[in-house]
Amino acid sequence: MIAATPRLPLRLIAGLQAQTNSPKPGQRGVDEMTANSAPQQAHYPPPDFGPAPTALPAETIALRGKNSLKEHGHRKDLLAGAAVVVRVLQNDPALQQLVADQYAILVPEAELKWRALRPTADAYDFTASDALFAFAAAHQMQVRGHTLLWHNSVPDWLTSNPASFNVRQLIVDHIHTVVGRYRGRVHSWDVVNEAILPADGQAGGLRKSFWYDAIGSDYIDLAYRTASEADPRAKLTYNDYAVEYDSDDNAARRRAILDLIRGMQERKVPLNAVGIQSHIHAASPNTIGRGLADYIDAIRTMGLEVYLTEMDVNEDDLPYDDVAGRDQAIADTYRQFLHVALASPAVKALLTWGVSDRRTWLNDGPTHHRKQPNRPQRSLPFDPEYRPTPAFFTIRESIDQHSASSVEAQGFR
Repeated sequence: MIAATPRLPLRLIAGLQAQTNSPKPGQRGVDEMTANSAPQQAHYPPPDFGPAPTALPAETIALRGKNSLKEHGHRKDLLAGAAVVVRVLQNDPALQQLVADQYAILVPEAELKWRALRPTADAYDFTASDALFAFAAAHQMQVRGHTLLWHNSVPDWLTSNPASFNVRQLIVDHIHTVVGRYRGRVHSWDVVNEAILPADGQAGGLRKSFWYDAIGSDYIDLAYRTASEADPRAKLTYNDYAVEYDSDDNAARRRAILDLIRGMQERKVPLNAVGIQSHIHAASPNTIGRGLADYIDAIRTMGLEVYLTEMDVNEDDLPYDDVAGRDQAIADTYRQFLHVALASPAVKALLTWGVSDRRTWLNDGPTHHRKQPNRPQRSLPFDPEYRPTPAFFTIRESIDQHSASSVEAQGFR
C-alpha cells in the first residue's frame, strides 16, 4: 500500500524511533490527561458491577420520547449524544435501547482511531466502525468521527520503524480511505485531536508528538485539507481539552488554540467547528466562568460552531464516599459548567464520554488507581443499573436553559 522507502530527514529518525505512545515518567509536557489516555503498560481490572441489566428499569423507560435528552436538545437546536464502545454496545440489548431512546448522535470511543483501524501498514479493519454506523442508521442517529490524527493513537508498526514510511503520504492515504468510506454519513470529524501542549515549549504551543516530529506543524493543515477533499460535507473540527477553567494553564491553552485557529483561517485551511472536550472535575480548586465564556465567544466571532465533545465529571478528589453526596457534587459540577458553556448559541452539540457508570474511561487510568482504587467513578447520566443519576436531570435542565442570547447576558463580562 505504501512504498517501504525511507523518506524522513535523517535528523528526525533517531528521535522518532525512540518515541513510544506511552509517556515516560518525568517527560516534559506529560499531564494527567496525556498519561491517562495513553496506551497503558499496566492493565487494571474493571469494576465488578455484576451482570448488565437485561431490561431498562421503569424510571429510565419513563424518560423516553418527550422526556429524553435528544428531544430536549432538539427543542433547543442542540444535538445530544454520547460516546460508546462498540463491542460493549453490541453485547448489551438494554444499553442499545437506552442509547436509542436518549441520543441523537453517537461517537465511538476508539474504533475510528489509528490503533483500532490499522492492525498493519497494509490493512484496515472496519468491522467495529461499520457496526456502529449500521446501528446509528437503524435508529436514525448521526455519527461523529473521532479521530483522524491523535498523538496517543499511533500504531506500534509505525512508531517502531518510522523511517520505512513516507509519513506525509501515509496520512493522506489514511484520511482519504477512512473519511472516504463514510463520506456523507458523518456529522463532523475530529480531524486533529489535542495538538496543543504549551508545556512542551514549542512555537505556537504545539505538542511535540509523533506527527509533529515526522512532518512539522504542517501536518495539521495537511490533515484538514485532505479531510475536506475526502468529504466536503462533513464539519471539520479541532478538538482539545483543559480550556474550561479560570486557571493560568487553561488560559495558556485557550490562547494557543485560538492562535492556531486564526492561523488556519488566514491560510484558508477548512475548519468548521471547535470541540471542547469538557472533562471537568468535582472539587476543582479553579472556577469555570469568564475564561470559558470569552473562549467560546471568540470561536463564535470567527464564524465557527462549538461542540462539547467528551463531557464527564471526574470525582476522584471528592473527600467522602457517600453516594448521595457524591452524586449531588457531580450534578452541581455539570450545572456550573453548562451554565457557562450553553450560554452561547455557538454550541450546537453536547456529548458525554460514555452513557453509564458501568463503563467509563475514568476508571481505567493510573491516576484513578492511585487516588481511588476501590471507588468506581459515578460520572455519567446513568448508573451501573441504567437508572438516571442526578447528573441526567441536571444536564437536561441545562439544555432547557440553552439560549440564543450572548454571553454578556450571563454576567461574565
